[in-house]
Amino acid sequence: MLLFMNIGMHINRKTFGTLSSGVKVYLYTLTLGDLSLTVSSFGAAWTGLCAPSRKTGKADLLLGFSTLEGYVHNIPFFGVTVGRFANRIGKARFSLEGKEYVLGKNNGENCLHGGPRGFDKRPWRSEAYEEKDGVFVRFELESPDGDEGFPGNLKAVVCYGLTRANEVIADYQANVDALCPVNLTNHAYFNLAGEPEGTILDHEVRLYASSYIPVDSAQIPLGGRAPVQDTPFDFRARKRIRRDIEAAGGGYDHCFAVEGPIGKLRPAAEVFEAGSGRTLRVFTTQPGIQFYTGNNIEALPGKAGSVYRKHSGFCLETQHFPDSPNQKDFPSAVFGPNREYHEKSLFGFDW
Repeated sequence: MLLFMNIGMHINRKTFGTLSSGVKVYLYTLTLGDLSLTVSSFGAAWTGLCAPSRKTGKADLLLGFSTLEGYVHNIPFFGVTVGRFANRIGKARFSLEGKEYVLGKNNGENCLHGGPRGFDKRPWRSEAYEEKDGVFVRFELESPDGDEGFPGNLKAVVCYGLTRANEVIADYQANVDALCPVNLTNHAYFNLAGEPEGTILDHEVRLYASSYIPVDSAQIPLGGRAPVQDTPFDFRARKRIRRDIEAAGGGYDHCFAVEGPIGKLRPAAEVFEAGSGRTLRVFTTQPGIQFYTGNNIEALPGKAGSVYRKHSGFCLETQHFPDSPNQKDFPSAVFGPNREYHEKSLFGFDW
């Protein structure tokens, strides 16, 4: 169904499938200029992002699935919006104002991306619209008090869209009527060469971060930050992912502290892929960015016959620091009646 069409931009909606609950799931394809973004109302997921290249032609830059069934059983979290709390909360518990809250465990002893049935595993209400020379989809989700162990009734509003500057905009808002940790992000896996085109090890990455969050073997912060200088985590100058990856334990899955004032949209990352000539630039208001190199993907069937393997894609998840509710020295990720959650990220493309 064509919902909107203007010169150089349009929005299409079609049915992606029906859940066992009987709820219909929709796919929206937003097109503006040379970019097109496809998003699903299940998990508020990015399912495709097509961009041109002067060298290699147009390609889909996102790992993902061709069917709704793939997203229902989406173990790697391809493209989804995660919440209430992105990343890990250690021991699946935290305390607020003297009360301990116990969460669902889905990552060993930890709570990952909101628990066993986080926001990525739910249908969102969705509506497409045009605004300020861009095309967008607005997603809404309500999470009741006690959902996966979290306190308070929460309403999340997430908007994704395209602008004429070849940008994908991500706008995250949430209101909750009790104090609660909130940390929303999108879990897109990128391959700037195109989603079936081998590994991302030769992509060149720059991170605007002079410190990162050291973690233990369960990916829980050890406390505080550490300088990246003279470590495998130094991406202040652009370098190939493969250069220091073995010294980093064979893969990256770490949060980096984005330089500059928290709350202001500022540079967070830049990635260049020489074969296609594509560049991705990421900006965010968030305190950190999780850089993940797809370390746990093993022979996973993807789109249209693609098979994804280790390092087939990378993630740049803009977010608050992991385990923030249990780390008193981290920027506060606790929101509530007197503190609304509102963060924004921008993904800009050149080719």
